[in-house]
Amino acid sequence: MSTENELFSAVDALLEQVAQDDLPPPAERKRLREAAGLSQAQIAKALDARREAVGNWESGKTEPRPPKRAAYARLLEGLAARFPAPTADTPAGHPAPAVPEAFTGPAPEPVPAPAPVTVPPSRPKAAAASSTTRPAASSRRPGAKKAAPQKTTAAAADPRFENGPLAVIDCEDGQVSAYCVGGLVLDVPAKSIPALVDWTLTEAKLGQARLHRNGRDADPILVLTVSALERYGLPAALSQEEQRAGRLAAGHKVVKQIERAGLQLTQRGFGPWARIYRDPEGSKRRCVQMCILPWNALDAREWDKRDDPQLPTMQPADLARYLGLYAARVMTPRGSTATTGLELMTALRPPTRAERDPDTGEFKRAFNDDALTQLYPVVECEVPDEHPILKGKFARHHLRTPAEMLMEEPYDWCRPLTDEECANPYLVVVDLNMSFAAAANGLTVGLNGPTHLSGNPQFDPALPGSWLVDLSHVDLSRVQVSGRTVDGDRLPSPFTPKGERPEGPAWYATPTVAYAVELGFDVAPIEAYVRTQTGRYLDPWYKRLRDAYVETMADMGVTTDLAGQEFLEAMARRKQVDPTMALLETAIKATAKGAIGKLRQRSRGQVPYYEPYPALNRETWRPDIRAAVLANQRISLHRKLMKTAAAADLYPVAIGTDAIVYPSPGPSPLDVLPHTPDGKPAPGTFRLGVSPGMVKHQGTQTVLWAEQQFEEHGGVFNIANLIKTDQTAGEGE
Repeated sequence: MSTENELFSAVDALLEQVAQDDLPPPAERKRLREAAGLSQAQIAKALDARREAVGNWESGKTEPRPPKRAAYARLLEGLAARFPAPTADTPAGHPAPAVPEAFTGPAPEPVPAPAPVTVPPSRPKAAAASSTTRPAASSRRPGAKKAAPQKTTAAAADPRFENGPLAVIDCEDGQVSAYCVGGLVLDVPAKSIPALVDWTLTEAKLGQARLHRNGRDADPILVLTVSALERYGLPAALSQEEQRAGRLAAGHKVVKQIERAGLQLTQRGFGPWARIYRDPEGSKRRCVQMCILPWNALDAREWDKRDDPQLPTMQPADLARYLGLYAARVMTPRGSTATTGLELMTALRPPTRAERDPDTGEFKRAFNDDALTQLYPVVECEVPDEHPILKGKFARHHLRTPAEMLMEEPYDWCRPLTDEECANPYLVVVDLNMSFAAAANGLTVGLNGPTHLSGNPQFDPALPGSWLVDLSHVDLSRVQVSGRTVDGDRLPSPFTPKGERPEGPAWYATPTVAYAVELGFDVAPIEAYVRTQTGRYLDPWYKRLRDAYVETMADMGVTTDLAGQEFLEAMARRKQVDPTMALLETAIKATAKGAIGKLRQRSRGQVPYYEPYPALNRETWRPDIRAAVLANQRISLHRKLMKTAAAADLYPVAIGTDAIVYPSPGPSPLDVLPHTPDGKPAPGTFRLGVSPGMVKHQGTQTVLWAEQQFEEHGGVFNIANLIKTDQTAGEGE
């Protein structure tokens, strides 16, 4: 005899089965929810579903599955009883309750009103499925829902990549879904990694169009969450041995599945950023990149909040929005932000192009004059200590001197405060926006190999390269700037990262030697290695990152027209305006900084000392270009230090990369930065603003705190990067 509970369970099962086809049309579902004043998020919470799923149910893109379907049907039935469909007899003065069309989520917490932000219209979506029947089984959900108005930057629609550059793969209740940009969700029928790759290549319509006509389209990216890893038989974390190798073991079942399916992995294997491909079809690539989120593919130091990571718990739709915005404004991620930044250089300045042979009429490969096209011989003074060219040249632990090594680095300088400066109660730190990117703007760099100049060559500022020259005679202790005498002893030397005066001949990049000439001093190079084919290779890279940064900051209410106190207030509240945009800001800055570092990537222990390592095989391994950018950054900073000292008799006490510490009578940059009588920034000095090269407030501390730090550390050490109100600022962004 069945118990009462068992009978009820059997009846509920029958009701659930009947409920498969008793849902009202999608438009009516939406009307009922709006009439009740409910949000999609409230319904999703009650049904233990995703907010995006409710949106898809209302648009007819998908249908709820048991057991949620029966519960959803019961909810709609109850709402229909309370809010019947309006008829012609409904009094005009008593319309059904409704909420604004665009409001599909809970009300946001109030924040200070930012400057108006223009939100571009969303990409057109395909027509919805019939409202009276359930869509036929398909790997693609042709429409999209909008969880909330989304800020995005999209290139012209490309039908090959209509679903965006990437998708976040997640699994819920046994159903695998691909969350794309714009709120689009696709059903994924694939039951294995090889099937997932083939589905991506044939049906998903993911990817990104080339950024330059001579470049190539970006491969689609699949971001796998923890639930997706479990669904496809991958471990939630790599073992210690696999972490050291940076990949799954060759005998893992998923790696074997890939091999049996005729797919191939790159030499990096199946790691946090895995590339899986089939042989090309003619000129068409067939490659998919996997971003394994739980394996730390998106390092918190670059993509996230370092001290409070958000990505591990971020909803798939939000993660797709974040990475989709990065792809639209920068490019489709290729690995770390540094790797992506370097790939962006190549994407905007492709090394080759297709050129028709006038004799045969066939296309052949030709090199572009404005790009880095091949490997060239390296110069001893420009390479890091472990480079193969230095093998046998120095003792194993020899520290090369400035006369043996090009030491162009950012500032790391600090000095004691004078008695007069100690009378100020505060130390205010201002930080240069995107300083390395700004230093790359308009910079002429070498595009070909080095030419050795010997026998005391004449200095030519138009030739980028490295110059061995003695600048120890350059005395800036009492120098004239804009008709005023500047106390150069209270400023760092522009020629060394530590701010010390040079002691003899040393290697310098062209911008450093050119600055000595600009200051009015004679220079007499001993020898040089220069590049005769030159160009402003980094200009499009800078402009792309500049636009991405400025647009992202505008989305948080920090616009280029803000100045003074308005700018400081907007900067202080920006991360509360949109946390996702705050993460995007961090990623863009890390992209600019990391890419410049990659130009002289060092060995990471892959091979023994003095043995070739993989980075040396890149055309973009160009330590001379990195040195030129860093030299230009340091020189540009020193030029502003001189102008500021001349305008207001104001001198820094510490500099850490691009963070400058000034004694101040008040806690704000407005209390210390010089202005003209009409309230504008003094010409040539530091100016508050959001554009690259302008400055923001990094933090404020007391002079007493600084003296305590000096006492605790037994002398003067660099306090610049310790003074932070915003913990993500500074350190060479």
